[in-house]
Amino acid sequence: MRTNVPEKLIALVDDVERLGSAPLTRLTVLKKWFEYPGRLPAFALWVAKRANSRKGKSTGEAAELFAACKTWLSRVDISRDPPFDRESTEWLLAQLREFQNDHVKGAWGSIRQIKNKNLLLIEKCLAIFLEPQPFVADGYRLAADYCQHYDSRYGDCLNGPSATKIMEIVRFMFDTEAQETDPSGH
Repeated sequence: MRTNVPEKLIALVDDVERLGSAPLTRLTVLKKWFEYPGRLPAFALWVAKRANSRKGKSTGEAAELFAACKTWLSRVDISRDPPFDRESTEWLLAQLREFQNDHVKGAWGSIRQIKNKNLLLIEKCLAIFLEPQPFVADGYRLAADYCQHYDSRYGDCLNGPSATKIMEIVRFMFDTEAQETDPSGH
């Protein structure tokens, strides 16, 4: 089903490039797109693959987790039913959460210390996969975390490198909508 959400994201990219930044909440237009069945798990899988491929130099436990994620990703097939092995997915999710389970006291409560943003993205993707009825808001938050970039001039928002990531999402959306229109891929 074709929507106008990709065009709204392209306008968002134009604003980021013209104004220098835009608030993360501009990505809420994705919620409408995620309402269509199958799109949110497909997006989560796409983000997980991107995050795993952008791991950079990692050593020790982080490198082992990326290798385990790569193995898991190679076995996932959203066209199958079930698309993944629930037990191995739950195990991997637990490992990812345990790896980044350090907390410090903050003014308003405990703050989780994140060692690796890409592993956090994969963790969020696996949580979406394990949720029987994932919320479209989870997809929005995943997209926001994927696109968010810190710049001292603007803070945490959509700026600079965010434009490239938003355009990657737009291409994913166009590809997904094209496959929905012609499931044979022709």
